[in-house]
Amino acid sequence: MDKKAKKNEPSYAKATDGQGKNDEVAHLKQKIEELENQVKRIFADYQNLEKRVVVEKREWLIKANKDLILKLLPALDFLLLSTKHIENEGLKLSIQNFFDILKAEGVEKIETLGKEFDPNLMEGVKLVEGEEGKVVEELRSGFKMGEQVLRPAQVIVGKKEAN
Repeated sequence: MDKKAKKNEPSYAKATDGQGKNDEVAHLKQKIEELENQVKRIFADYQNLEKRVVVEKREWLIKANKDLILKLLPALDFLLLSTKHIENEGLKLSIQNFFDILKAEGVEKIETLGKEFDPNLMEGVKLVEGEEGKVVEELRSGFKMGEQVLRPAQVIVGKKEAN
């Protein structure tokens, strides 16, 4: 054999006795086990990354929807306000369509009239004579998406008459 062939020869082939070969085989088995464990860890990290990306994407979409809905709510406010001055079937249908779209996106109107004042869902703007702690009038609708309040309702709350 020439010198170049000996240099490329694996180290376990150089060993002349059986003990050297056994040591080399044990070393290679240990190296394979280490590499297998490394691959398993990398694969687990990748799976965790995939899960995290899915969660972050869902959160990003919810935030984007929330931001868009918050920009659209003033338009709905104007439509609702106009119903106090105009009786029009087309306007009523447009408002209903708006509410249907919001509902499809998981947004619901906070019901306030006649309910107990809830500072978590409502913003008290004024106190007037009426049933204590009950909402007498809604000035601006409030909305929530799931359990998260997008915008609190602005309401007028009743208080006992002053003697």
